[in-house]
Amino acid sequence: MGATAMAAAWIAASQPGTAWWFAVWLGEAVLALLIGMAAAARKSAHFRVPLFSAPGRKFVAAFLPSMCAGALLTAVLFQAGVIRVLPGVWLLLYGAGVMAAGAASVRIVPLMGACFMVAGAAALFAPPSWGNGLLAAGFGGLHILFGVIISVKYGG
Repeated sequence: MGATAMAAAWIAASQPGTAWWFAVWLGEAVLALLIGMAAAARKSAHFRVPLFSAPGRKFVAAFLPSMCAGALLTAVLFQAGVIRVLPGVWLLLYGAGVMAAGAASVRIVPLMGACFMVAGAAALFAPPSWGNGLLAAGFGGLHILFGVIISVKYGG
């Protein structure tokens, strides 16, 4: 997910208008969702545990409220033309979802969520021109960094 987010940031930066920038990031959100679902299915198959076993259901139940709030706020903010706050909203709510979902996971997962929240807070107060870069740093950089740590230290 980190690599595709970096690519999305690069593509979004060259878009002629905010609607195209928005479309690139929405496409990335769908792609990231598919990658996350495939990775979860692969991991559950590897450990021979049903995807929606108790831990899987708890993860979804904790993660989903923040994602639903993010989707709703995205629609409202886009419709109102308040695009500049979207990077902060996305990073902040994704981080909240990861923190909540990671509460029953290894300690580093909630820490990753907290880092996303810090990036989101920074994006909310940073100049609008920093939004795409902060999305790249968050969804790209943080996913890559924590993905490597989780893979090495916890086996994926």
